[in-house]
Amino acid sequence: MKLVLVLCCLLFGINSQGQHQLKKIWESDSTLAIPESVLPDKDVLYVSLIDGSPWDTDGKGGIAKLDKNGKIINPGWATGLNAPKGMGIWRGKLYVADVSEVAVINLSNGKVESKIPVESATGLNDITVDDKGTVYVSDSKLGTVHQLKNNQATLYLSNLKGVNGLKAVGTDLYILTAKEVYKVGTDKQQTVVGMMELGGDGIEPVGKGDFILSTWAGVVYYMGKDGKMETLLDTRAQKKNTADIGYDPAQRIIYIPTFMAKSVVAYQLN
Repeated sequence: MKLVLVLCCLLFGINSQGQHQLKKIWESDSTLAIPESVLPDKDVLYVSLIDGSPWDTDGKGGIAKLDKNGKIINPGWATGLNAPKGMGIWRGKLYVADVSEVAVINLSNGKVESKIPVESATGLNDITVDDKGTVYVSDSKLGTVHQLKNNQATLYLSNLKGVNGLKAVGTDLYILTAKEVYKVGTDKQQTVVGMMELGGDGIEPVGKGDFILSTWAGVVYYMGKDGKMETLLDTRAQKKNTADIGYDPAQRIIYIPTFMAKSVVAYQLN
């Protein structure tokens, strides 16, 4: 009888835990000019728009502003960029990775206040800002991560094949590459904490050491603190990309830019 009770309890525990799921809430109009990254801030979403080839310096790129119900408030909130991708916020400024430089935009009016050059950069991709205001930006073409302090960029890490997504969590920096998920401490020691089948794009912490990871190809993963990967979403058959995600921790909502499908989709994380 005791054995039966133990087995029942174990079975109940497995079933009650289940798998994590994404439930679609809304999708914006498909009129956004190649949305690559989404960044939630208070009651709005900032969306970087490439509007051209991913690495061209053509001046066509910009930032759109949406509300949190998916309504496009202003498709040209900020203009004059090239192929903007990852974004981060610090003290009223929006930092944007833009091919070879980091654009600094005033959040109050959408004006580009400055552009910080990154030496030798040709493929700046994602940005994260730590709790002290230090900005980190990845260069996917060169396999490097740069650090920005006092509007000066210096090389921080190198030899990271396919580097893209970045996320500062406390004193650690989490990095997505072609296959690996790294955790890097202040000593710059790199520890592999997960492995992906596809190259990573966006990374967001969801609590208790767990993360949501997106891949440009169209797959979104849930990574537990033990490094185990669980597929949450696969839109490859629909030819919808899942680029650099944003996350609202209070509402547990994930915002996914669909790149060539030209929309943003919101999902509830359960």
